[in-house]
Amino acid sequence: MEYSNKDFPVLKNTRLLDAAYGKEVDKVPVWVMRQAGRYLPEFQAVRAKHDFFTVCRTPELACEVTLQPLRRYDHLDASIIFSDILVIPQALGMTVEMHPGQGPVFPSPLASPSEIDELQEDGAVSRLAYVGKAITLTRHKIDGKVPLIGFTGAPFTLMGYMIEGGGSKTMSKTKEWLEKYPKDVHRLLALLTRVIIDYLVMQVESGAQLLQVFESSADHLTREQFADVSAPYLKDIREGVQKKLQDKNLDQVPMTVFAKGGGHSLDVQAKMGYETIGLDWTVDPIEARKIVGEDITLQGNLDPQDLYKTPEEIKSLTRDMVQKFGKRRYIANLGHGITPQTPLESMTAFTEGVHEAI
Repeated sequence: MEYSNKDFPVLKNTRLLDAAYGKEVDKVPVWVMRQAGRYLPEFQAVRAKHDFFTVCRTPELACEVTLQPLRRYDHLDASIIFSDILVIPQALGMTVEMHPGQGPVFPSPLASPSEIDELQEDGAVSRLAYVGKAITLTRHKIDGKVPLIGFTGAPFTLMGYMIEGGGSKTMSKTKEWLEKYPKDVHRLLALLTRVIIDYLVMQVESGAQLLQVFESSADHLTREQFADVSAPYLKDIREGVQKKLQDKNLDQVPMTVFAKGGGHSLDVQAKMGYETIGLDWTVDPIEARKIVGEDITLQGNLDPQDLYKTPEEIKSLTRDMVQKFGKRRYIANLGHGITPQTPLESMTAFTEGVHEAI
């Protein structure tokens, strides 16, 4: 059955959107990056039958795993569509495979700047229509219980994967490109930015109620590099999405930027126009608030490793965290994605702890 992106069920829990816009909330909203993922036995059961990218590309499966954490945890205030940041390089014509124990692998990464011209920008977003279908289906199935978040990888992060051929601890090839081919780097970042803007607008058209941009590789950039190869494109994305939604007479949605390891540039991030800035666990909430001011929502930032502690310790750490951030303009989350071996009761302790904290 085809679901329409019209007549969605009424949203019953608006905490996430209210917090993003600085409205008053009865409780601090909480969700977790990668909450639909490998720590859940029901997710592992789906993955035992289907390849990772098959789940991403099959709206019914993507919807199912998006809903799994909501069925298990009563205190979640948002869902995030199950997908992957690397669907964009795939839509541009690159092959990406998910290898067990290794993560994503590009058999043929970008070897030289001349290969940028081979990327298939035209039609890229139409090749991602399955993400839109998954969002629309999920909006109906979620029945207004919580809002649905759409997301993308940021241009620099995507470029890093495309050059390195997968995850990298050093990003040495990408750093070489930054030195050797600065013009080509900006050409590639601009191409990715154009695709990302249209991709995010398509997600909103399909039913996404908040958008998050993941700059997961900001920890490889100095403050100067962040200002050169990350910040301008993140700002372009925010402004580009806003403009295109306006042109299409669509409602605006709040947007979050999460630059992992980008704590050195919070002042820069505060000027990009995003409603929310995500913080990793290395950033002090009180310092972050001083830097970004009172008119931006902060999201974060418990260390995912803390979820291996006892439920009592997790609740205590969570209470401390929430008190540091305060109730206004705050969305509780981890400082990065939940890890695969996290005990199930730890998520209960964390999400309950947030709602009990203030």
